[in-house]
Amino acid sequence: MSSRPHPPATTGVLPERRRSLLACGMLGTAFMAAIDEIVFHQVLGWHHFYDRSTLGVGLMSDGLLHTAELLALVVGFFLYADLRRRRALASGHAWAGFFLGLGIFQLFDGIVDHKLLRLHQIRYGVDVTPYDWAWNTAALVLLLIGTVLAVRAGRDTKAEPAT
Repeated sequence: MSSRPHPPATTGVLPERRRSLLACGMLGTAFMAAIDEIVFHQVLGWHHFYDRSTLGVGLMSDGLLHTAELLALVVGFFLYADLRRRRALASGHAWAGFFLGLGIFQLFDGIVDHKLLRLHQIRYGVDVTPYDWAWNTAALVLLLIGTVLAVRAGRDTKAEPAT
């Protein structure tokens, strides 16, 4: 006889659509923050999260962004793992949330961080217009994909037979 506790029974568990959307939205947001921080801040060295001070402050701001992104990844993965463990993951809503999270981070960064708060630009010493257009258009494409997936997931939910 095993001394390990058995996992809770999962028969009759309904998919948690909203929680799946939110957990994977958090993962998408953190994943895009990681891409931004690794590619544009570290590899290309185009900017720091906060470029209106010294290099030291810029590097510290990158570290804080990286810390927030890692915390969001850990929390998002725990929420995702819990949904999977309980067999309550609504995969259509999860994918929609992931793409919406990607697009939300990118659009927020492009509009709020770059233009409204002017924390940094995508790149310096060049005309930023094409970079802004590419950045924000990519964000809108990601949001469109997430929206289409969310609508499809909602339709699939309504098409499920009642039990």
